[in-house]
Amino acid sequence: MTVSNIKEVINSDIYKVWEVVLNVDKYNTWRSDLSKTEIISEKQFIEYTNENYATTFTVTVVKPYKRWEFDMDNSNMNGHWIGTFTSNGNQTEIDFTEHVIAKKWFMKPFVKSYLKKQQIQFVKDLKDFLEQ
Repeated sequence: MTVSNIKEVINSDIYKVWEVVLNVDKYNTWRSDLSKTEIISEKQFIEYTNENYATTFTVTVVKPYKRWEFDMDNSNMNGHWIGTFTSNGNQTEIDFTEHVIAKKWFMKPFVKSYLKKQQIQFVKDLKDFLEQ
């Protein structure tokens, strides 16, 4: 299992950060790595990359303005994502951790760097959107 974590402070209040991160059907309006999202149910959604590669997410925990967790699955990996949100006045600290298992042995050496790249891009896009 590969674990990757990113912590960042965003110059926006926790209510706005939470609203944007959990509004997955609007991801394509601010995330540069996605073409679309598809809502399957209240607990499940699918993200499609710009190359149309699908990943299914199943929400497992929602503690408003504190914690969001989900399981992830696609043809290359499966895993679990934990996001915590901490208010600090007009700023919000996010702490996102992914636990991923590569399904293909030859992908294992690349998983950590791929996850880190994805996390950095997500946070950059989020900050760009919220801090504009």
